[in-house]
Amino acid sequence: MKTHEVLIEPGRSERHYWRDLWRNRELLYILSMRDVSVRYKQTALGAAWGLIRPLTTMLIMVFVFSKIAKLPPDPGIPYPLMVLGGITVWTFFSTSFTQISTSVTLNSNLVTKVYFPRLIMPISSIAVSFLDFLVSLGLFIILAIWYQFVPDWHLLLLPAFIILALLGSFAFGLFFAVVNVKFRDIGQLIPFIVQVGFYACPIAYSSRLVADKGDEWWTPFYWANPMVGIIDGFRWALLGEKAYFNLQSLLLSVVIVGVCLFLSIYFFRKRENTFVDDI
Repeated sequence: MKTHEVLIEPGRSERHYWRDLWRNRELLYILSMRDVSVRYKQTALGAAWGLIRPLTTMLIMVFVFSKIAKLPPDPGIPYPLMVLGGITVWTFFSTSFTQISTSVTLNSNLVTKVYFPRLIMPISSIAVSFLDFLVSLGLFIILAIWYQFVPDWHLLLLPAFIILALLGSFAFGLFFAVVNVKFRDIGQLIPFIVQVGFYACPIAYSSRLVADKGDEWWTPFYWANPMVGIIDGFRWALLGEKAYFNLQSLLLSVVIVGVCLFLSIYFFRKRENTFVDDI
């Protein structure tokens, strides 16, 4: 294993931050594998929980929103497929967002003892959520085979929406990671935000229903939610032209995520030198 000396001196973190981040990629791998092993340590079902959670959620939502509330899916798309597509990308985003938001406080023992670029902690924290995402995506493929639903060329754009969802989790998670170090009650707020977002996003329903409402007073707030464009785009990539897709909503999501990501990284970099004092 290669080693290198790091001379801690005034201003070093500003001059060599991104180079140090690359040099510490092995630490990134170690922290990622640690999170995965801790997540499934001493569990009877292991990674199968990544399959059970989305499957159970889908079954409940199909029963409540399709059988009882009678919400229609996009024309020509089985309702379970539409719901599972939304659950898959939302769970990836929300789990990554939660893990990133608490990554600094959960690694407080490292922060107070060792020098390394602190950005490694939120980056490493997405390993578990990405593993669960792959399992959930595998469930979607099985369900698509069951319904004899064949994807088309839109599937080639799927990685772009996965990356956009990941960047969105960083855009908002980094901000809360910094604030959570100073105010620990933020950790109690995060699950509430995730719960509200679950119903505010088009998971159990199609954005087509919102578009058909016209210019209601609340529709601008709905389209301003960056996850709306990401979820609709993700389902469009999986389900093709039959799934509702609004290009303007997607472009708005890209702009919001891009601006928030830049500001969050800047805020994180400005405040990370104070983590030791706050912890």
